[in-house]
Amino acid sequence: MVAAVDPLEILRTLIAIPSVNPMGIDCSGPDYYEGKMTQWLQRFFQGLGVPVECHEVAPGRYNVIAKYESDSSAPTILLDSHQDTVPVSGMTIDPFHPTIRDGRIYGRGACDVKGGMAAMLSAFATLVRQKPSGSASVIMACTCDEEYTATGARHLARQWTTEPKRSELVSTPPDYCIVAEPTELNVMVAHRGVVRWKLRTIGRACHSSRPDEGRNAIYAMTSVVSALQRYANDLAQQVTPHPLCGPPTLSVGKISGGTSVNIVPDECEIEIDRRTIPGECSADVLAYIECFLREQTTADFEMLPPWIDADSLSDDDNQELANHLLAEVATVAGPREKQGAWYGTNASCFSVRGHIPSVVFGPGSIAQAHTVDEWLEITQLYQATEVYYRMFCNPLPRVTSHTSSICPQETASR
Repeated sequence: MVAAVDPLEILRTLIAIPSVNPMGIDCSGPDYYEGKMTQWLQRFFQGLGVPVECHEVAPGRYNVIAKYESDSSAPTILLDSHQDTVPVSGMTIDPFHPTIRDGRIYGRGACDVKGGMAAMLSAFATLVRQKPSGSASVIMACTCDEEYTATGARHLARQWTTEPKRSELVSTPPDYCIVAEPTELNVMVAHRGVVRWKLRTIGRACHSSRPDEGRNAIYAMTSVVSALQRYANDLAQQVTPHPLCGPPTLSVGKISGGTSVNIVPDECEIEIDRRTIPGECSADVLAYIECFLREQTTADFEMLPPWIDADSLSDDDNQELANHLLAEVATVAGPREKQGAWYGTNASCFSVRGHIPSVVFGPGSIAQAHTVDEWLEITQLYQATEVYYRMFCNPLPRVTSHTSSICPQETASR
């Protein structure tokens, strides 16, 4: 394949466009959010002459969707790559000045995930320009806010699962989905999900010189945290680990409470991270934990609704896609393998909504993601571009039907 647009030149451009996700912090400034990236992507697709749509997911934050249409009998492949990056504080390199040395390109997002996006965009541009016979139809989706709450991917998946439809390009389910993340050209077929929520203990405030007249919410929280630690320690024995993703986990990551040292606190709050594995439903997990805590402690507490509830990716229905992709990878870059991961990706959003076979694949190593000197091996950038293009030209057959696999309680928990 001779690329219509050099993926390295695309990547240099993408790194130079700041698209930092503030991760829930109220931030403003030219480096934050995906606005400039969205504008560049619109111009890129318009320059290719393909249909393009922008959907506002949150105020000022957009998904960009473009489509190459093959003949009506061809399968449709959805490619997804997120526009945002993690923050840049503490970086030892200039985050937005792409630098090439020793076969690597450095900069924020080089690995996670602007390298994967550049490879996808280059392969997509080559498909549009060359129009090979027998190719798949391809939807290129560049979603927003992946690093914090995956709202962009959730919004995109709703285009084919709910009414009213807002998209003419993604009004029906795609046949297959490939999500760009750094996998070192291995194929990720399963990963954990995550549900995060706050738990609050309730006390009664009084002057600290007479603490018996109040009820200390921090003391109440100590019994809750102790119970959660016991729960976390027993998880691996209670839930059978997934062969690729390992066991589920729970961690209490943040605690706050009280207003002044001379006031008995009437509130204390913790934030909890529970990693789920394929086969677990977050609504069931939350219900079980609340029941467990009610039995293990007499503390007066309330569990607040989750502020992140991301599904796991199951390897039950993506094996054919993974095997096909691995065959193309072997031709281009040598043998690779199926893998699972302890972290999450957008792939689970597409897999759960419509039972769409979905895998994760891209250049770079997860070990370089979010690092102070983030970089990507340039050879893998070109290899990934070739693999994506070969998947377009040698597609699997169309999927005849899609079925929903959403857990009944899950919708209510979001």
